[in-house]
Amino acid sequence: MKDHVIMYTDGASRGNPGPGGYGTILMWNGHEKELSAGFRRTTNNRMELMAVIAGLEALKKDGVPIKIYSDSQYVVNSVEKGWLKTWIATDFKGGKKNKDLWLRYAWLASKHHIKFHWVKGHASNSHNNRCDELATKAADGKHLHEDEGYEG
Repeated sequence: MKDHVIMYTDGASRGNPGPGGYGTILMWNGHEKELSAGFRRTTNNRMELMAVIAGLEALKKDGVPIKIYSDSQYVVNSVEKGWLKTWIATDFKGGKKNKDLWLRYAWLASKHHIKFHWVKGHASNSHNNRCDELATKAADGKHLHEDEGYEG
């Protein structure tokens, strides 16, 4: 779709917690870019969210509409159902997890027009399946990064 960024994301964790990774595909005006990275100790939800953050951080222009497709109900519902706004307003009261990543996402999201769409994982969506491949390959890779928000 012209003048829209399309983003597909997925996260993976080998054990929860365990080694993890994310995969992201960005599409804009006929161009496509794949992103992935692995972390030595993290959780599946952190990697699902990190996939979105990595995609947003890779964008070079603010204010472009973005459609994000994710198989993570945790990520999609947190944003689309307004849970994140409540968590931020209450400073993540009650021990809500992943505060560091949610605040990072919120700052990035404030510069864009984002709409999330949930897709069924491990189904017939080729872009979601490719993101899963990127995420699992990254989780299984060598030279894994430290997830400072989790390990620190």
